Amino acid sequence: MGKKNMRLKGQLRMYMQWPLIMTVLLLAMNIWMYMIDRKAGAMMSVFVVIYLVIAGILYFYNRSLILADLIQFSTQYKGIQNTLLKELAIPYAILLEDGRILWKNGSFNDMIEGQKREKYLQKLIPELNTGVFPREESDHVEIEVTYRERDYQVELRRISVEGFSEAEQLLAIPREKEYFIAVYMKDVTELNAYIKENEDQRLIAGLIYIDNYDEVMESVEEVRQSLLVALIDRKINKYIGDIDGIVKKLEKDKYFIVIKKESYRKIEADKFSLLEDVKQVNIGNARSATLSIGLGLNTATYAQSYNYARVAIDLALARGGDQAVIKDCKGITYFGGKKEQTSKNTRVKARVKAEALREFIVAKDQVIVMGHKIADADSLGACMGIYRAAVELEKKAHVVINEITNSVRPLYDEIAESPAYGKDIFLNSEQALDYISDNTMVVVVDTNKPQMTECPELLKRSKTIAVLDHHRQSSNVIENAVLSYVEPYSSSTSEMVAEVLQYIVDDIRFPSVEADCLYAGIMIDTRNFMNRTGVRTFEAAAFLRRCGADITRVRKMFRDDMESYRAKAEAVRMAEVYRDEYAIAQCPGDIESPTVLAAQAANELLDISGIKASFVLTVYEGRIFLSARSIDEVNVQIITEKLGGGGHINSAGAQFDHTDMDSAISLLKETIDNMIEEGDI
Repeated sequence: MGKKNMRLKGQLRMYMQWPLIMTVLLLAMNIWMYMIDRKAGAMMSVFVVIYLVIAGILYFYNRSLILADLIQFSTQYKGIQNTLLKELAIPYAILLEDGRILWKNGSFNDMIEGQKREKYLQKLIPELNTGVFPREESDHVEIEVTYRERDYQVELRRISVEGFSEAEQLLAIPREKEYFIAVYMKDVTELNAYIKENEDQRLIAGLIYIDNYDEVMESVEEVRQSLLVALIDRKINKYIGDIDGIVKKLEKDKYFIVIKKESYRKIEADKFSLLEDVKQVNIGNARSATLSIGLGLNTATYAQSYNYARVAIDLALARGGDQAVIKDCKGITYFGGKKEQTSKNTRVKARVKAEALREFIVAKDQVIVMGHKIADADSLGACMGIYRAAVELEKKAHVVINEITNSVRPLYDEIAESPAYGKDIFLNSEQALDYISDNTMVVVVDTNKPQMTECPELLKRSKTIAVLDHHRQSSNVIENAVLSYVEPYSSSTSEMVAEVLQYIVDDIRFPSVEADCLYAGIMIDTRNFMNRTGVRTFEAAAFLRRCGADITRVRKMFRDDMESYRAKAEAVRMAEVYRDEYAIAQCPGDIESPTVLAAQAANELLDISGIKASFVLTVYEGRIFLSARSIDEVNVQIITEKLGGGGHINSAGAQFDHTDMDSAISLLKETIDNMIEEGDI
């Protein structure tokens, strides 16, 4: 009965039925032969009968033999398959859902030699725990792990064994867990070594500029100038030569370098000590030479690496020099830049930028000016300066400002209520979007970050954008600006605009209230001309004074009321001195313009002996605002950059997208600790 019920199927069955099909064809042919010739038909009938007998004997006799051979082959094939899997050169194992090793092949045993009795994979390789197991049958997880100093590329697959418990008598698995985890491990140690070696050999293009070449040369005797240049050249050539790099001098103050990726890691580890080495070169020069370094990393082509290096060196110069900037496809990294760059007394750049700005304004019908959010005196003053430039060039101008703080309200109210100005001189963001057109120029002042402007949407809609700012640039800058005038060593944007105004229109004169705005911007950002002031700062103030700025009125304008003064005094009183050098305080957020008060409190804390930097935090509009200040010993700008902010070397800020003050202070302290340990501050 077993033999009778046993049947072939599939392709093998079709193959075994070919004799029957041939018999039908032969019978049909035999009938056709009879119709043509009976004698030939009879002769063919004999051969057909013989064929039928032989085919029948072979089919029915060999059928049982074929079935026996198939069973034997199946048994042997299963054994060969198990042997091949067990002797597979790649480690392979089957796990239960809790990570227990159910079965493993010989290669896996060899890999874990000495730990074969360990039942759970995660105890052998902690990275391969149940948390990384695939959740769906169609999913698979790939992960790279290190085990016994060897690198493995691991693939985890979920294999369903539905009905396993019913068929298997030795092992019972709950129905909802009827699956195994297959682990496949490929040794990629050599491959990773070759990849790393190839990556280390990749060439990186870079540029080195001497920031203050002319000033340094002027500060030393002429007969010693060639010696000074030779010493600087030697420092640069030796530093790059020690890491197997190439240096080519392009101009008197510019160098092109090529180094390997492996070499970059070395100079990254010593934080570009070349920056400090060059400063030590002194043969009687009154000023030390400073360098800017730009490198382009992780690019597919060397041409792209060079383009990245050019972008990096431009950013280093825009941030004030004396630093290294590394740009790659993932972002930008900064090194150095701890000290303020010495300001230049020449106004050539201001004149060139003023002429360019005038050309752009003349070509447009109207100008929209905006500063940063929560406008301060410097932002409003710079806006009014650009407004006056546009009006003098007979163009319609507007200023975008959304929130009026106490610090700018007196000036704002005086301008808004004056009949000399149109009712639409001040616009909010929504109104400004209605005024924008293809023939409108947007000028951004006192910020170079698009998200910090009063109306970021204006930047997307305008084709002509100009930026004037005194804050150091970061990786997130306003793109596609036709004019960018960024001077990090300038005391304020109002100072920059005051200089520009002198070149845009000859013998320019403007109302005293606008002169007050610009003067107030300089006064606030310099703390009454005590901080970051230079020759050009006082020249700009003198120009504004000649234009009618009332010093006494500006000073009265920025006096605090009693409530604000008490809040500021309370913040100073409760300040914590962290690591004996850093003052950290909280400013109440239940008063008007708490961010302005926080900045004032940060300035007050600097007057305490021994304080190198101050940080004041306040809650405002569902966020925490941080104001950071220093005099000259600490660069607070690089500290706030770590917190997602930015600003200037001794005046910066940051924002937190929450109101958890304890968490914000802890993060600030952690950042200070890390930067001190790494030598960044």
